[in-house]
Amino acid sequence: MKPEPAPWSLRRRLLGAILSASVVLWLASLGIATVIAWQETSEVFDDALEEAGYMIMAATTDWNARGLAAPPRPGAAARKADMQYQVVVDGRVLQRTAGAPATPFAAIDDSHGFADPDADGHRWRVFVVRDEERRVEVQVGQRASDRYDILEELAEHLWPPVLGMLALLALVCWLLIGRVLKPLRRTAAAIAAKTPADLALVPAAGQPREVLPIVQALNGVLGRLDAALQAERRFTADAAHELRTPLAGLHMHVQLLQRQHPQPEMAAPFQKLRQDIARITALVDSLLLLARLDPLANTQLVRQPVLLAPLLERLLAAHAPEAARRTIRLQARCTLDAVQADPAMLEIVLRNLLDNALRYCPDGSRIEIEAGHEGGHARIAVRDDGAGVDEASRRRLTERFFRVLGQGQSGSGLGLSIVKRIADLHGIALGFGTGLDGRGLGVVLDFPGAP
Repeated sequence: MKPEPAPWSLRRRLLGAILSASVVLWLASLGIATVIAWQETSEVFDDALEEAGYMIMAATTDWNARGLAAPPRPGAAARKADMQYQVVVDGRVLQRTAGAPATPFAAIDDSHGFADPDADGHRWRVFVVRDEERRVEVQVGQRASDRYDILEELAEHLWPPVLGMLALLALVCWLLIGRVLKPLRRTAAAIAAKTPADLALVPAAGQPREVLPIVQALNGVLGRLDAALQAERRFTADAAHELRTPLAGLHMHVQLLQRQHPQPEMAAPFQKLRQDIARITALVDSLLLLARLDPLANTQLVRQPVLLAPLLERLLAAHAPEAARRTIRLQARCTLDAVQADPAMLEIVLRNLLDNALRYCPDGSRIEIEAGHEGGHARIAVRDDGAGVDEASRRRLTERFFRVLGQGQSGSGLGLSIVKRIADLHGIALGFGTGLDGRGLGVVLDFPGAP
């Protein structure tokens, strides 16, 4: 027997997926930033080389011949590393570039290296080189604003790919988390699909370790609920079955007593007793039928084409004596050949509907059963022109043991519950509305699919 796989950890999978995606995209972002930074710094280095070349060229010329200010270099304004220099002797600028101030960047002192002076209304970054023997200083400076411009340009080049990589990271994390949580969605769908007729345990194999205790607890609840329902159904079925024999015997004893006491004054009590026994027997039969229907699944039905014309004729013939006794007119209109259903259960449905119509319609009423096509599907309707049922009571007609008050008729309140259960097993839409000529009650059965 193949062993069940060990439960996996949802936390570890999520952590591994997010970390893996983050590391991969972080490395990609680092690579993009490196390429952009390399391009920008290469341009700065190239400008610095160009500046150095011009400075060296200027330094090799005769100072007196050049004058104080060297002419502007071509393209200096477009370069990123725009550097200015001064040659200072005894505190006096002997030679400078065109963009450098006429006074020294930094005051003469004994220090060498970098300084951050203010000159010509700008902040400068200056490097000072001094030759003590010749008393010559070379001061090379660059505006701080030019450096900030380089940083701003670098940021302008970096933020689109960085934002794009963040969006890509969010998308990848969304997809990875959805994939990791897919077993949870399957489990949730399996739990949501549970019905009183389907209390099978939720599979524990393949569940994450964090969800496994919940699934096991739910399976325990489902198991106890299924056991309780099975016990209830067995009790109902056993009790109803055991009641049939004594009820039949009681009915026989009443008939025997009625023969032994033929006095006219005893006829009415015996008749009432027989009616009560018949009602109890009908209730027991309904309970037995519900006990058989409740555990059924729609896959257990014997579906086959049921010819409607013979079925309706048989039902009308069975109810004709009662209808004739009460001068109720029974009619059938059938333009539908057949429907797909369990034959025995369909007959139970139509018989219960006709029984209800006959029981609650006053004498002289009209009852009509119609089978035809409606909106691309098969429809069977049973309508009458009796007293009808108000809107609030219609919504409760399929509740077990519910009976509309004030009807003055006996009944168990299970007939329409049986109709509802059989309709649900077949996928038939059961609806209630007005009956014939805007009066009475109409019960409509809409069959699924094309007729």
